[in-house]
Order: sequence, then structure tokens, then C-alpha cells
Amino acid sequence: MVPALFSSRARLRNLHAVLERVAECFDSGISIRLWDGSVNPLGPNADPNLCLAIHGPGVIGSLLRRPTLDNLITLYASGRLEVQGPDLYTFAEQARVRQARDKLRKVSKLWLAWKLLPFVFCRSENAPVEAQFAGEAGIGQTADGRANKDFIQFHYDAGNDFYELFLDEQMQYSCGYFADWDDSLDHAQEGKLDITCRKLGLQPDETLLDVGCGWGGLLCHAAQRYGVRAHGLTLSQRQLEYVEAKVRRLGLEDRVTVELRDAFQMTGTYDKVVSIGMIEHVGISNQAALVKKMWGVLRDRGTLLLQLICRGAKPAGRNFRKSRPEHRLIRKYIFPGGELGNVGELVQALEASRFEVHDVEGWREHYALTLKHWSQRLAANEREAIRLVGVERYRLWMAYLVGMSLGFGDGTLRVFQVLSTKHEAKGPSGRPGTRDHLYTPLPAGLRSPRAAVAY
Repeated sequence: MVPALFSSRARLRNLHAVLERVAECFDSGISIRLWDGSVNPLGPNADPNLCLAIHGPGVIGSLLRRPTLDNLITLYASGRLEVQGPDLYTFAEQARVRQARDKLRKVSKLWLAWKLLPFVFCRSENAPVEAQFAGEAGIGQTADGRANKDFIQFHYDAGNDFYELFLDEQMQYSCGYFADWDDSLDHAQEGKLDITCRKLGLQPDETLLDVGCGWGGLLCHAAQRYGVRAHGLTLSQRQLEYVEAKVRRLGLEDRVTVELRDAFQMTGTYDKVVSIGMIEHVGISNQAALVKKMWGVLRDRGTLLLQLICRGAKPAGRNFRKSRPEHRLIRKYIFPGGELGNVGELVQALEASRFEVHDVEGWREHYALTLKHWSQRLAANEREAIRLVGVERYRLWMAYLVGMSLGFGDGTLRVFQVLSTKHEAKGPSGRPGTRDHLYTPLPAGLRSPRAAVAY
């Protein structure tokens, strides 16, 4: 009796029974493909061609012994769990079941434990994921103690060729701005560049500092379309080389410069300062210090625009900094050193440094759609991505992009643009009294071909 219970045939029979019972509770659009080739729908309308393939009983045993998100990602990255279908985003969207825990309560825990008991002793062949950051995550450390350059270079070691597989023509690695939800990614990212320049109120021959300038899209857009003199800071050698080559290609050497420098070491004096999607990567404890550095390089009444990913505030502040499993995984496999605060903390830091906050605009759903585009574009280039970074890193990135998109779509993640001006003394801000300047066409010769879009 006992040996029969643990036979391969008995395990499969038990698992089929479990999946049938789960399918009665769920209304999922996916199916489960087992190692014997059988396909088990998880709902009456499940697509048999949209499957989660389980490659061996050891996968079930591993998840039963260690039912953590980290273990699930390890099994997926190593190929022991495989998504079969159009792309991971489509799979995840169809796999989601509302109130899943409530529905699973209909299944007897005792019955479930008995059916799955034979898998507990099945050995798993998956090895630890190699594509992970080897050092400390840097959470809670001051800027002086953080290995910011190591964090950035780990993230961008994937290489410019890899990012070109899924980013837009301008290589914008931040939230697009969709004038229409059906707009292309390229159009949305050009819209983001233009609305950002308009919020800053850029004028010809003003000086602009871009802190964490990425691949230089905003630097070049502001110089070409608004006539400013722009300078960028990055900690990525590969980004630096890309921006320098782009500046030469566009003939902007007299307008755009870039250097490899930590944001906490910024110097000079500028009319406008911008930072898109960088401040969340310095750690919550260091945001106020970074804001003070930005104060130091801005002229009086100069404009500062920050765009950041964040979370919603908690009723009890002491609970806010507890890291959720998904946040720890992102720091481990994708972006070490990253930590998400809330927009209120940033506004408080700005006001404490005598910035006057003028505008806080949420773009959450814009980022959900941006990430959907990124994930599907990367999936369409799967073979080349694997050639460039390996299958493990490709799968980790797919999980990251899809998970972030769903997080923004649900509202657990948020993104804001926060506009403020520096005030050394009391008096007028110098800002326009309305938002008309965001929508009025630019003067001839400076206008973007798509700037007439109503944002």
C-alpha cells in the first residue's frame, strides 16, 4: 500500500485529482501541462495552448517544502517551470484569479495534504540562480556606505544591445505618457519627453542638469527642441559611451555633455534640474540628502522636476519599510540598492529643503502600459535576448517586467512627477499661473513634430 502510494502512477493520479478540484473553484484562463504530456485546464474556459509546464515531480516537491516566491522564481529561471504560450504577460493576465485564497478554502486541507504527500519526498534538480547580485543590497545605508556604482553597473551590465530589444527609439527607460491608450510606445515616450520639458519651462540657452540621464534621450530632446545646454550624470560606463556616441551623431557637442559621476557628487549651477526614475534607487534614508544636493546646484527660483516610482503610505509608519518578498527579489536579481518610499516623504524632503512644490501628477496606469509594451517586445526578441544575457537572466527580466506591470495596474505600485522651485527668500515663484503652457504649441523652429498632441 505505502510503496504504491509513492509510485509514479499514483503521484500523477493524485495530482490530476488535485488539479480537477482546483479547476472547479477557479475560473482561470490557463492550463497545467504535466511531465507525462497531459494538459489540465484550470477553468471551464481555459486555453489548452496557454500552459504552465511542470517538468518533473521534483518541482512539486520543491514548492511544497519551500513555498516561497524566491523558490518559485528559481524554478522558473532554471526552466523547471516553463510558460508555454504567446508571452508571459498574456499568461499572467489569464492566470490571475480574483479572491483565489477564498476560493481555495472550498478544498479540504486534509484531503489536499493527503493527495500531495507523495511529492514531499521527490527530489528537485534545480540549482541556485547564478544571475544575482553578489554583494549587500545597501538598504538602510547612508550614501557614503552604499556601493551605488556597483548597483548601477550590475543592472546595466546586460548591455545596450539588450535594452534596445525592448525600449523605444529614444531608449527611454522610464514611464511613457500616453495621450491615447492606443498610442505606440515610441509616441508615448516622445510625449513624456515633451511634457517633461514643458513642465520645466525650458527656454533657449538655459542650463539643464539631468541626474541619472540614462541613454541621453531627454538631454538630446531638450537641446534639439528647446535650445537648452544640457549636462547629464550617470554611473553606467555603457550608458556614458552610448550618450557620447549619440551626441556626436546628432551634432550636439556644443549643447550636450555627459559625465560618469555619482549624483551625491554633483557640482555647478543650473537653471533647471531633472531626475527621471533615479531617486528611488538611492534608498529612502538618502532621498533628503539628494534633494539638498539638488538645492545646492540650482539657481534661486530654478525648477526641479523629479519622477519616481513609489508605494502608498501605511497608517503605521514603522511598518512601511518592511521589505515584501517581491521587493527583495528585485534587489537580488534586477536592481540592487533599490528601495521604494512614498510620495509624501519626497514632498516633505523637498519642503524641508525650502523647495516650493507646485505640482504632483500620478502616471500609474501609464507605467502599467509601458511595462506591458516592454515585456511583449522583449518576448518577441526572446532568442536574441537569450544570446545576449543567457536564459536565466532573460526569464528573470520577463518576470520583473510583467510583475511590475501588474503591480502598477493594480495600484500597489505608483509613479509620480513632482515639480518644485527653489526659494532662497520669500516672494513670487516665477511659475505660470495656469497649466496653459503645457498645451500651447511651441515657437516655430523649436516644436517637436508630435508636440501638438493634447496631453
